[in-house]
Amino acid sequence: MSLSELIAGVEAHEKTLSVFNADAAAVATLREQFRDRNLTVTEATTDSGKPASFAVLAEDGTFVTAADLAEVTAPTADTEPAFDDAAYSPILDHLDETLFTAYDSDQMVAASREIEDRAWRTGAGTLYSGFQRLSILADHLDVYERLAAKGELAVHAYAAPDAGVPDHDGDLTIHVERADEIERSWFVVYDGAGVDVSKCALLAEEREERSFYGFWTYDPATVDWIVDHLESTYGLVGSA
Repeated sequence: MSLSELIAGVEAHEKTLSVFNADAAAVATLREQFRDRNLTVTEATTDSGKPASFAVLAEDGTFVTAADLAEVTAPTADTEPAFDDAAYSPILDHLDETLFTAYDSDQMVAASREIEDRAWRTGAGTLYSGFQRLSILADHLDVYERLAAKGELAVHAYAAPDAGVPDHDGDLTIHVERADEIERSWFVVYDGAGVDVSKCALLAEEREERSFYGFWTYDPATVDWIVDHLESTYGLVGSA
């Protein structure tokens, strides 16, 4: 299975959020809130009209969870994109492997920084980042040299050759790969230093010019799969 096939697998499992006994404005708010997720928001009513304003999450027609609407529409501050598991509690707990659509480069950088920051604060484990092309990696080299010099954190960067390998600190491992999925994919994957609750990943592919489609996840098994795929396909020895 490739990185693109993994994204397609997540895409195939769309979730539905049914909003019961709520006014149209509340439903519209939720649709806007989750507009870039692989999530359909529908409006519904119970026969009795009670209880008031609640939401039911289902995946492939199977019940997942339910919550009071006030809980779902109360995001915490500064969570764009919402990498904080508590940002939309309790629904977001069940929106792991959350698909997003049409992120531009600025949104992708912001999302990447969330995972990079987790790796920085831990200062251990391994961070794997795909930059598509060496010329793009060169623009982020200062950030990645700092990350690679942090504590016991190992950092691997992947890119296709469209320019020379930039001069870089020896702590940063650069993999130069002539592979289509490397050139198309933007990923940041942190193995959590072996701690499952710290594992996280962002994986996306460029489907249109600088427009990315993919997902983020805190699921340890998914993170482990991506790490295994990168290590088995592209090895651990960087090109210089």
